[in-house]
Amino acid sequence: MNCDSIILIGPMGSGKSTIGRLLSSRLGINFVDSDREIEARSGANIPWIFDLEGEAGFRDRETAVLAELVEEGRQVIATGGGAIIRAENRELLKNNGQVVYLKTSVEQQLLRTAKDRNRPLLNGPDPEGTLRRLADERRPFYEATAHLTIDTNGQSPRAVVREIIKQLQLKR
Repeated sequence: MNCDSIILIGPMGSGKSTIGRLLSSRLGINFVDSDREIEARSGANIPWIFDLEGEAGFRDRETAVLAELVEEGRQVIATGGGAIIRAENRELLKNNGQVVYLKTSVEQQLLRTAKDRNRPLLNGPDPEGTLRRLADERRPFYEATAHLTIDTNGQSPRAVVREIIKQLQLKR
């Protein structure tokens, strides 16, 4: 395989961070989570950024961080679930790495995010409705951006990593 980064996209709760850490370890390359990078650079957590700057302010920060990350050499990058909302981000990701869409059901997302209070978009009265709406809005963007789609439903993170490596024809 070429020396592109592997960029994980998908909805919140699809396993991007967990799978990204395992994948980077297996391949012996660096892992970075774009949301954690935004928090580190801003000195604030994502809910606080959303509260203070709104979603648009957060998305501006996200675009800037993604542009820097793709320039840092081969690594595994886990993006935030909404990173693909902006056309410039979709192009940036697609042109600077092997983009893997971790597809998951809303039911799985609900299970995986149930106790996570660091997800501003789920803090309303109807998390399931929010996840369904986001899935409908974002699915076409995930599909258009991805070079590869892996269904994570019912699969362990290690099984997903093995499938990614197999599909991208990587050697350990």
